[in-house]
Amino acid sequence: MKLATYKDGSRDGQLLVVSRDLATAAFASHIANRLQQVLDDWNYLSPQLQDVFDALNAGRARHAFPFDTKQCMAPLPRAYQHTSAAAFPYSADAMDAKPVEPRQYQLSGDSLLGPTDVVLCSSEALGIDFEAEVAVVTGDVPMGSTVDRALDSVRLVMLGNVFSLRSGLQGKPATAFSAVAVTPDELGDAWSKGRVALPLQCTWNGRKVGMCDAGADMVFHFGHLIADLAKTRAVRAGSIVGSGAVRNLGVQKRGQWDWPNGYSSIADKRAMETLQSGQPITDYLKDNDTIRLEMKTRDGHSLFGALENEISLVQSAVQKS
Repeated sequence: MKLATYKDGSRDGQLLVVSRDLATAAFASHIANRLQQVLDDWNYLSPQLQDVFDALNAGRARHAFPFDTKQCMAPLPRAYQHTSAAAFPYSADAMDAKPVEPRQYQLSGDSLLGPTDVVLCSSEALGIDFEAEVAVVTGDVPMGSTVDRALDSVRLVMLGNVFSLRSGLQGKPATAFSAVAVTPDELGDAWSKGRVALPLQCTWNGRKVGMCDAGADMVFHFGHLIADLAKTRAVRAGSIVGSGAVRNLGVQKRGQWDWPNGYSSIADKRAMETLQSGQPITDYLKDNDTIRLEMKTRDGHSLFGALENEISLVQSAVQKS
């Protein structure tokens, strides 16, 4: 099942069911107006949404219309909890070290961005970066849940772009999310052991810079991440848990480092350059730069729709308006 949220002038938008090929959609207002309502009563409402999804895919849904990602908010425009982890190691040494527990960061959940929203920043001097990740949305998770129980709580999977400020502030602007969130069964065998075993394509100003496999080198899967959050408190339905920047391990060839799958953040690119030549070369994002993220199935179909977010300095945004 695939779900999205359309802009309707409100803070939480209007829930949609979207066809598997992302071609058509139908409003779900006769079942629920907002995604959070569904997450709060998943066992009762999700089967009804599944019926709409099946009808869309069969071409027999009433009042279906063409789906437009430009009209989408984040699938969950406001989240009770939003975290991002460091679930991928930087090097083979880090993988061999087998860290005991994941590092997770609490991020803002009050104003999440949609797949084509502008990302506002105050200055290029802040070191604006992107971090392409996979994220999940949870159901209720009791405090002290096991890793298996935590993994069973995953209701939806989506893509996220966690924008970061690397210079001085180490802050995080609003995170952008894919147009569509999907239930794990839509991933088929690509949803494996709490990981999404598919490449995540990153494009910077029209140039492909990353095609990292989102499952291959993920040390802590989503069950680990959610269980870690639930160590000290219950995790409520509607919590967003991100993997952190997707990263594949570098390889050494004749004494030189190489990363054949590219990168999912500029910080990673700069770390690669430091290993290769002793210092970073690539600069951070500039005004009007655009980052595009997309994940496709093995037969080439877009799973979540593409995110394409432009960086805009606050002063530039005011002038444009």
